[in-house]
Amino acid sequence: MAILSNPFVMEVPRKLTDEELVNAIRQDLVGELEAIHEYDAHVQATDNEDAKKVLSDIRDEEREHMGELLELLERLAPDEKGLHDEGREEVREMLGKAKK
Repeated sequence: MAILSNPFVMEVPRKLTDEELVNAIRQDLVGELEAIHEYDAHVQATDNEDAKKVLSDIRDEEREHMGELLELLERLAPDEKGLHDEGREEVREMLGKAKK
């Protein structure tokens, strides 16, 4: 796993600022993505159907968490939402053009 700075390593005698919270949520997104990759690697590395079922379910829950965190990030940092929306639109345009 990636080693990232953690705002909670020591006891902080104050609340996070909004900017610190936005950065913490970005780190949470990285953690969720790493978890998705790890669970998916386990699913692909086994033929045990019970394990595949459980690990796939956990992986998919992590994907839901990513969506929740991204929505929260976009609400806390609306300027980022605009960038995310622009990126989504660029992909739609590129894929739309590629299909024609």
